[in-house]
Amino acid sequence: MTTIPTIDWTEPLTGEMLLFGLLGRAFQSFPDDVQRDWFQTLIDEEVFYEAPFAASQPDMIEGLLILQEWSRSGLSNQTFGELQDDYTRLFIGPGKVIVPPWESVQIGQERLTFQEQTLEVRGWYRRFGLQSEKLYHEPDDHIGLELAFLAHLAQRGLLSIEQGNQAELEQTLQAQREFIEQHLGKWAPAFCEEVFQNAATPFYRGLALLVRGALTELGETLKV
Repeated sequence: MTTIPTIDWTEPLTGEMLLFGLLGRAFQSFPDDVQRDWFQTLIDEEVFYEAPFAASQPDMIEGLLILQEWSRSGLSNQTFGELQDDYTRLFIGPGKVIVPPWESVQIGQERLTFQEQTLEVRGWYRRFGLQSEKLYHEPDDHIGLELAFLAHLAQRGLLSIEQGNQAELEQTLQAQREFIEQHLGKWAPAFCEEVFQNAATPFYRGLALLVRGALTELGETLKV
């Protein structure tokens, strides 16, 4: 077992929880009318003008600049329609999905959903008291769900700090490390590159860089 550095984890875990929670929602949620207010909030609250985690990471810096430019353009009906078209084209279809957002499709031998990787990820969620809201209808190894899981682990780590439970903190940090090694680290960097290269909107290009930068920083911090 690799030793994880002993540091004050409160600030990095807080930033990680906020950032990965946002990234998970952005990739999991189709930008429909229900989500439009959330996208507007990202602009109104200038969410992309600072990073709560990995602020000095090169991909993070570039991604934030791209998303700041997107924010300044505002969220007109045309801009929002472009987001919808881009998300559909990249992650849904019709036809062949340009960038499959599921681990099993990205790296599984069968290139299908609900494969071995899906079941392994589902087991990770259950181990920490989680279950996909669309269990059996949406693969558990969707990029948005896996990123949200890291946010959940960060939240558990913060709770363990509040409770003074060092053993629980070390368990959640080790869980993050193993989950990156066994899952996200194996496919998320390539997924991000595909999104960056194929996205038609600055929003999804910028998000791809944020994910890659945040995972790189977290991996270095945890000595993955």
